[in-house]
Amino acid sequence: MKTTGKIVLLLLILPLEIEIAAAQDVPEFIDQYCVKCHNFEDWAGSLDLEGLDFNHVDQEPQAWEKMIKKVRIGMMPPPGEERPDKQGLDDFVHRLAEQLDSAVQVIPAAPTLHRLNRSEYKNAIRDLFALDIDVDTLLPRDNSSQGFDNMASSLGFSPALAQAYTSTAMKISRLAVGDMTATESSFSYLAPPQMAQDLHLDGMPLGTRGGMKITHYFPLDALYDINIGGRIAGRGQELSAELDVTIDGVSVETDNGYLSHIPLTAGPHTITTAIIDLRKKSGVNDIYREYSVGGAINRIEIIGPFNAISPGNTPSRQQVFSCYPATNDAQTSCAQTIVEDVASRAFRGPVTENEAQSIMTFYQQGFREGGFESGIQQAVSRILVDPRFLVRFEEEPANLAAGEVYTISDLELASRLSFFLWSSIPDQELLELAINNQLGNPDTLLSQVERMLADDKSAALVENFAGQWLYLRDMESVTPEEGEFDDNLRQAFIQETLLAVANIVQQDLPVTELLNANYTFLNDRLAEHYDMEGVRGSYFRKVALSEDSPRRGLLGHASILTVTSTAIRTSPVIRGSWILENLLSAPIPAPPPGVEINLDGDGSTVITTSVRERLEAHRVDPVCSACHAVIDPVGFALENFNLVGQWREFDGDSRVNPSGTLLDGTEMNGPADLRRALMEYSDLFVETMTEKLMMYALGRELEYFDMPTVRSIMGNAEMGNYRFSALVKGIVTSEQFTKRVKSDTNSLAEREGTAEPESPEA
Repeated sequence: MKTTGKIVLLLLILPLEIEIAAAQDVPEFIDQYCVKCHNFEDWAGSLDLEGLDFNHVDQEPQAWEKMIKKVRIGMMPPPGEERPDKQGLDDFVHRLAEQLDSAVQVIPAAPTLHRLNRSEYKNAIRDLFALDIDVDTLLPRDNSSQGFDNMASSLGFSPALAQAYTSTAMKISRLAVGDMTATESSFSYLAPPQMAQDLHLDGMPLGTRGGMKITHYFPLDALYDINIGGRIAGRGQELSAELDVTIDGVSVETDNGYLSHIPLTAGPHTITTAIIDLRKKSGVNDIYREYSVGGAINRIEIIGPFNAISPGNTPSRQQVFSCYPATNDAQTSCAQTIVEDVASRAFRGPVTENEAQSIMTFYQQGFREGGFESGIQQAVSRILVDPRFLVRFEEEPANLAAGEVYTISDLELASRLSFFLWSSIPDQELLELAINNQLGNPDTLLSQVERMLADDKSAALVENFAGQWLYLRDMESVTPEEGEFDDNLRQAFIQETLLAVANIVQQDLPVTELLNANYTFLNDRLAEHYDMEGVRGSYFRKVALSEDSPRRGLLGHASILTVTSTAIRTSPVIRGSWILENLLSAPIPAPPPGVEINLDGDGSTVITTSVRERLEAHRVDPVCSACHAVIDPVGFALENFNLVGQWREFDGDSRVNPSGTLLDGTEMNGPADLRRALMEYSDLFVETMTEKLMMYALGRELEYFDMPTVRSIMGNAEMGNYRFSALVKGIVTSEQFTKRVKSDTNSLAEREGTAEPESPEA
């Protein structure tokens, strides 16, 4: 019994002794592997580790965090230098992170001013007025920072932007209310110039091919002309095809593609126009894989309104007119009700008496000019140019000293949450919880996160977050010089990846599935591009993948492979850098000044060597070899994919060689090996995704004092197998999201004063 007791006591004490000993090893690790280069004299990477004190990591936290990123990915110690095995590196990083997490104070910094970007503005208009408009043609493009266009630091104001907001507010208010003074105008929808129309397109009537599908907002109950542009070709002089046109799913006859003065109610109507082959009407089940006629639809033009009857009973008017005066005496009180209702939703909180009276001044001006509805129209315009609508404004408590941390109000929390998950304003349920000060309750907050992720509006999180994190937005402008690439493939590439991310969000799956999913989403065109059989039809569906399929995970997606190529060839450097930076958060330095990075020559001679051979010649320069030794093996593993993601065995005259060795010594020979290697670093991928998601949620770049929170979120999410909702809930309940620190400046209202904006009609 005595011996057993000693053994038990020893087992209890031993872990503590090991932990203490391990902590004492950190300076020894640095002395052995790091100080040789990172010292006061050599100062490699602008870093002197001799001057850092491990027992006081809070004194130089930025340097220690930088060390963690470099060491954990294997970039340090550099190739060729003495280095421990992966377990030794992991232990060092773990001990250093623990020291930082316990010593560094979390600072819930937040931007004081945060303007709505175009996506948020568009979605806010949709939710305010049931009005889906294309703001890309009305507002200038937003600047990006750290890869995202919702960073407060890059969302400034300018006179041109202020004017754009004013003119856009006028247009939206007229559409929402219904402007009976509207005159005839023309608006054209154009088909993408590279869109192929030789097959059935998703969303079109079965048995048709090509065509266009639009949803147009008709401003009034009136007559309209619809002109369909394009051509239909037959064999010789014999017409062998005709147009198939529908409005809201009902077929309509046209006069050679023209509809004259047809009556339509105000509001959104969906129009489709496609080509139907008169010779092969029985080919529906084959989805018309072969056609004997040419031609395409290239334009739908809407002209009108003519002979307007009324503003109609549109979804937009239902959102605006919460009441309607039965008598002249009731007009002012009803207008007051409408103003308070619309403004409280637009401003994301209750409206003060002064704010309401300010807006009513614009109502009265419009009323004098054109009556009740004209007054409401001007009031709506005034609301849409108000700073409380255009800016995600958070008021700071006046009774706190600069530097003090405080919890934001429930209304401010509601805005942060809705713009994070929906890229839009809070809905009524969220606002009511905030107004009643119930949203700050942790259980209520988490319940709302679950509700909001399940809502269709969470598609904005996929489109805006994933679309920027994974560079999918760049797909809209790439122009690869590959013969069969067209706009149909472009859209299919984007759709596959968006559906893959949406599946993770909607099914609440582990985010690591993005690296090695045994399924993807395809339609017939994309399946043909991938040389995969058994997929027919233009609609996308989930397709199972075999264990050895090169399409497993994001790195098998043509979208990723295309945006990480140049217009004329693949680029192992771009692909490798993209993976290291975007998936593993590894800092990749820019090429040194004066280094020749052109691998394609001057265009005067035909290059027959492979990209790999040219890169290997480039790496002979010692200045280049250090970085390329990190980047190139990752990129080489994907060389079996050409510049638009098709599988290949040869690059020019050379057989593709996808082999390489990672910094940790892992041997690779193609994309399957790379996926397995990335899965070994799956925790680093999750941390990177958490950083990106948190940056997107906060609207600012992350700092050293945010990293302990990132690691805490990861640690908690690990217990739930890194499911997507665990990351989101960790961010939403963090101090960074629910609190902020008092700045040394006055509030927005105090700085800007209370000057009234100009009339939108001025």
